[in-house]
Amino acid sequence: MSAESVSASPSRAPSANAEHRPLLSIRDLAVQYRTGRGTVDAVRGVSFDVEAGKVTAVVGESGSGKTTVAQSVIGLLASNGRISGGSITLNERRLGTTELVGLRERRWRDLRGRCIGLIPQDPGSSLNPVQTVGRSISESLRIHGQSSSAEVRDRVHALLAQVGIDNPIRRAKQYPHEFSGGMRQRALIAAAIANSPELIIADEPTSALDVTVQRTVLDLLERLREETGTGVLFITHDLAVAADRADSVVVMRHGEVQEAGPSAQVLARPSSPYTKQLIDDAPSFGQVVDRERIALADGEDDRKGDESAEGSLPAPLLEVVGLRQEFGRGSDAFVAIDDVSFAVSRGTTHAIVGESGSGKTTTGRAIAGFARPTAGDIRVGGLEVTGLHGRALRDFRRSTQLVYQNPYAPLDPRQSIGQALSEPLRNFRIGSRADRADRVAHALELVALPADFAHRRPRELSGGQRQRVAIARALIVEPELVVLDEAVSALDVTVQAQILRLLAELQAELGLTYVFISHDLAVVRQISDTVSVLQAGCQVEHGGAEAVFADPKHEYTRRLLDAVPGAALASGQWVI
Repeated sequence: MSAESVSASPSRAPSANAEHRPLLSIRDLAVQYRTGRGTVDAVRGVSFDVEAGKVTAVVGESGSGKTTVAQSVIGLLASNGRISGGSITLNERRLGTTELVGLRERRWRDLRGRCIGLIPQDPGSSLNPVQTVGRSISESLRIHGQSSSAEVRDRVHALLAQVGIDNPIRRAKQYPHEFSGGMRQRALIAAAIANSPELIIADEPTSALDVTVQRTVLDLLERLREETGTGVLFITHDLAVAADRADSVVVMRHGEVQEAGPSAQVLARPSSPYTKQLIDDAPSFGQVVDRERIALADGEDDRKGDESAEGSLPAPLLEVVGLRQEFGRGSDAFVAIDDVSFAVSRGTTHAIVGESGSGKTTTGRAIAGFARPTAGDIRVGGLEVTGLHGRALRDFRRSTQLVYQNPYAPLDPRQSIGQALSEPLRNFRIGSRADRADRVAHALELVALPADFAHRRPRELSGGQRQRVAIARALIVEPELVVLDEAVSALDVTVQAQILRLLAELQAELGLTYVFISHDLAVVRQISDTVSVLQAGCQVEHGGAEAVFADPKHEYTRRLLDAVPGAALASGQWVI
């Protein structure tokens, strides 16, 4: 499907000049990879444009081909990949028109960094850890001809200031580990714009960032685009970000374009069933989990509500009182949690939200018995957890399970899925070998996976399937309380929606109680009954979820809510 990029968004008017050639023109692009099982067609017949001074977002789930398209544009395909058809044309002011397909590597070295800048996805692994940030930024300047050390140093300092990093002279001498995630991403943007390229490729540049940091980085890109007229090819799986920031959108699935055009047209009036499904599954745009319907289908009363109805809620299963966690000793001690208190009724979900470093994960680990707090009480089912050790702590961990963010973490690649699921049963000495096999089959059924998955290895499963296995592994010992630490944040929007619905169904069926840790308020709103908002280890707000979201009392909570992308489309106020 071919579609030209026409600018349209809630805040931008279409360009009056349709005569000029686009900055980047992709036509009928096809890309293949050689694998042990033969040739795989990763991209087929992809066509779209990127205009100077505009943002074209390519959206889709993992495996859709969006990153392969970006790698093709900058000539960085994996060694087993090749462009098998089509053209990629760059219309750059300094060099004129250049066909990028078939370009020699020597020519690519001249284009990369100078004409095309790249902002990679992971700020944690994209900067050399043994090289100062200033040195990393200066590499592109030196490659493209700036040999004067003084000029390079001054340019690096100016770039760091341009992307909003304070005290650039001092920061340029620091190493990546001394920067926060948001600062590292800003440094990568500085490196990408060092030689003032006309085209920037941003490959999932905010997927690893908290919502407020994400907004800051996106605002920075927006300002740079407006000031310099740079065209941006924005790769993302987040439709809400695309809705807020892109002039045009290209929706990809299985290597093909499903739909393309102005953002408002594609996202407010989608014609492709796949685009409609993506929008329906995006938590920023509406209700993904119908918990009331699930509860009624399971024969439950609607026992959940906001804080005003807490008197009618079941008795608390979990009580956290005055929780404090320090790391280190004496004057060097770092307070990760300070006086956090809340209660979670049986069969309900309590969300803990906040940015990185707020104390969310530390709180979750203390609840699950993996860390002993400095002070405070944690009671699960009336049992005081903080003083447990030995056999008593081991027994407690059967009733309270922890599901991690990374679906790879709990799965040994050498084990089959059946072996991974039966391991907790062996550890707790539950059942005979035959009984364990039955429990494994039942656990797979609970998370809607076929029984024959027991014979597969983790590498044979998708990310969503691995997360289902991680949930099954937590549930197989029949816990009362499950702590979910960013359990859906690494998943594509459709898979995320499936897991959220699964969690709601399991809660209704099994009477589970959840502590749901997340930085994504749009997701939290889908699944939580009560919520605690943490900032720098302190609980700044607490109450019924609907009350907190509808009328936040603390400025920090309001800032988190304001930073959630997709508000224009979600509210139906998109101007087309």
